[in-house]
Amino acid sequence: MCVGVPMQVISIDGDFAMTEVDGVKREASLMMLDQELKVGDFVIVHAGFAISKLDEEDAKATLELMREVYSPELMG
Repeated sequence: MCVGVPMQVISIDGDFAMTEVDGVKREASLMMLDQELKVGDFVIVHAGFAISKLDEEDAKATLELMREVYSPELMG
């Protein structure tokens, strides 16, 4: 199963952003986005690409739901 994950942009270098969620950092290509990003924005990262920008409230709500669904208690 593939899952796009909301991540916060912590740095931008050309067409790439370093993103982070829960201490996990991933580089993401910005080539698929047509929106301007800045450090602190949230994006959906899927397969190494930032595929969508979203607002902080939506990102945090989505992350909260993902943490519930993928909790160790429910997975094991």
